[in-house]
Amino acid sequence: MNATNRTVVVTGVGATTPLGGDSASTWEGLVAGRSGVRALEHDWAAELPVRIAARVAVEPSEVLPRPLARKLDRSAQFALIAAREAWADAGFEGKAGESGQVDPDRLGTVVASGIGGVTTLLDQYDVLREKGARRVSPHTVPMLMPNGPSANVGLEVGAQAGVHTPVSACASGAEAVGYAVEMIRSGRADVVVTGGTEAAIHPLPVAAFANMMAMSKNNDAPERASRPFDTARDGFVLGEGAGIVVLESAEHAARRGARVYCEVLGQGLSADNHHIAQPEPTGRGIAAALQHLLETTGLKPSEVAHVNAHATSTPQGDVAEIKALRKVLGSDLDHVAVSATKSMTGHLLGGAGGVETVAAVLALHHRTAPPTVNVENLDEEVDADIVRDEARSLGEGPLVALNNSFGFGGHNVVVAFRTV
Repeated sequence: MNATNRTVVVTGVGATTPLGGDSASTWEGLVAGRSGVRALEHDWAAELPVRIAARVAVEPSEVLPRPLARKLDRSAQFALIAAREAWADAGFEGKAGESGQVDPDRLGTVVASGIGGVTTLLDQYDVLREKGARRVSPHTVPMLMPNGPSANVGLEVGAQAGVHTPVSACASGAEAVGYAVEMIRSGRADVVVTGGTEAAIHPLPVAAFANMMAMSKNNDAPERASRPFDTARDGFVLGEGAGIVVLESAEHAARRGARVYCEVLGQGLSADNHHIAQPEPTGRGIAAALQHLLETTGLKPSEVAHVNAHATSTPQGDVAEIKALRKVLGSDLDHVAVSATKSMTGHLLGGAGGVETVAAVLALHHRTAPPTVNVENLDEEVDADIVRDEARSLGEGPLVALNNSFGFGGHNVVVAFRTV
């Protein structure tokens, strides 16, 4: 089936984040400028150089039945919680085929994770060392697989068109959304449940990131530690959670009378080819992804009203992103409201693109750009209109929002959304 011109729309959103256990409370926290970063209270944190993180506001144990939860890695628990919300929000009930709302063969999932079941892997290795091989959980392999979250979401909704898991470090969640769009446009699916999830708040990842000098060590002021674009920024804060959206072809959504949040215009992709971990300082690769987006969607720079920036609060990355936006959007960037929601959620790694997709979709839906908090002294190299301290109205008329996501390995993804 050749269906490359199909319009793709968002019909459902779901999330569990450091700001709230669902999309509504997460959005409320974003608009209020509330930080989800806290001091880590675990005994293991006392020995680490970084002792802060952004844990989810609502523990999965409060939502999922224990027999189910014990068979799922924490990353899969987050994905399932967010997917259930998004699925219901889109107006679906039960598994595909049961209600006749969607054909299972026309339903897919694309749920990304940058690291996968790292906590399961490390915890079960501790069990092996301390208690012996016979005590290792028989669920370990399905739990640690990076495709575990997507597979479990697929089982939940009854997806048979394909279950996929892009793994592109911190660009994974956004790349998943782009892949889902292509599934619908190519005719493989009518509906795709997509987004990203991550659960890596564990002593080994925290110590490793800290020793790379990638994380903020502002342990004494957790809520102020993530400060994108500020002159005092000193690295990202690790977060956890998931963000999931339901995408549909416009025709399928119309046939069932679904509420539509916005249209997904498409994605732009590139690779830096610079360094495995360091961003390319001029923003060359990011600019290429932006340019690819404009060329493949026909989007004009003057149409962009809002950008949910990747902006992790690292000295090099934040500036490189703004340089790229300026290069591609030119003087039109002066009229774009730029938000950095990681200032509140922390950095969810492979889950970031999913949560920030939800944020971008709701920004269009509510015509409101969330603020960037903790910007006390704007870096003079940040030549853009950063939404600071308070949320801002995006006004009337047609609106386009971009969600930027970049990852170790030089992965660059930009996804564009438009009001309908």
